[in-house]
Amino acid sequence: MFSSTIFRGFLAITIGSLFIVTGSASGVRHTQSDWTAHPPLHVLRASDAAPTGYVPAQIRHAYGFDKISATGLGQIIAIVDAYDAPKIASDLQTFTATFNLHPLFGLPGTASCTVTAGPHPCFQEVFAQGKKPAADDGWALETALDTQWAHATAPAADILLVETQSASLTSLMGGVDAAVTNKARVVSMSWGGDEFAAEANYDSHFHKPGVSFLASSGDNGNGVSYPASSPYVLSVGGTTLALDAAGALTKTEKGWQGSGGGISAYEKQPSYQSALSLATGGMRATPDISADGDPQTGVAVYHAGSGGGWYTVGGTSASAPQWAGVVAVADSLRPIPLATSAKDRSFVYGAAVTSGNFRDIKSGKNGTCGAHCRAAAGFDLVTGLGSPLLSSLIPVLASQK
Repeated sequence: MFSSTIFRGFLAITIGSLFIVTGSASGVRHTQSDWTAHPPLHVLRASDAAPTGYVPAQIRHAYGFDKISATGLGQIIAIVDAYDAPKIASDLQTFTATFNLHPLFGLPGTASCTVTAGPHPCFQEVFAQGKKPAADDGWALETALDTQWAHATAPAADILLVETQSASLTSLMGGVDAAVTNKARVVSMSWGGDEFAAEANYDSHFHKPGVSFLASSGDNGNGVSYPASSPYVLSVGGTTLALDAAGALTKTEKGWQGSGGGISAYEKQPSYQSALSLATGGMRATPDISADGDPQTGVAVYHAGSGGGWYTVGGTSASAPQWAGVVAVADSLRPIPLATSAKDRSFVYGAAVTSGNFRDIKSGKNGTCGAHCRAAAGFDLVTGLGSPLLSSLIPVLASQK
């Protein structure tokens, strides 16, 4: 059942146990024992009979997916989310059919499949802890967003949905491990929670050669969340992306006010960030990269849960699966996959050495903390290196050693 209220100009919706809304960080310091993840998800409009928000063709044109021939063929993108989304397969089928995307096996009316054995491309659902979790409508909407927009940006890639029993740290890390066990080489995590003192002890879950991990940077503006703060994870922030019906920019892309970003309290600065022009005190800076996340410029998602229908959704929950698609597309052109497993190098920072691979976001802010809360030329703590310009970025990523 839904209830709603207006908060800071956005429509905040209570879905099950999840209150989806913008706001400031609590400032509460958690430990691993009470850490709980939340999907950084914002619903602007809900339960429309027809699609609202940006459709795949618009986002694909805005970032240049339509200028490259690769579509992620042969790659496995894992989506790790908490709880069960009972109608996820039919939701993805509706989204795919509506926008005439590459069909997937494993959906209603198609042959069964696995991501390892095919037929491909395949949608497969697995349960990290061995049994089907309880359903949660809020997380189900998150799962619909993640699977649909990973498919929209890498339409020939396999989609492996890993559902966990709960949103606890232990449960979700089990989901991450299950994704790797099932051969995923791109793992998207559109969730996060407050940093905690022992978080680096969990970084080993992401220190996996041949695998790229991506996480939402958060939706409370200036501030850092885990696991986006891990040096072995690409932290994905959010922008405001104004487009016309064809997907051409009508205004300059800018940093979104909710985009999480800042300097970690606990993770040391990886050497791939050592050349940053801003002072970090030797600590990890986030986000690394960004894409559309503002709910006012949100994307279309189909979710047949409570209320059912088409939603306009934003948040860094939307930008993370878009970037997962970018990595899968690049991997499909490589002999070996990209990876986030090294502290001394990062493929996105390596690509940023040459101009023209990212749209440098130079305006917008995510708080009132002065320069650290403002997007600016070069790397910043609102949008990182910027958003992708794929006609030049994909060839660079494809050829990186």
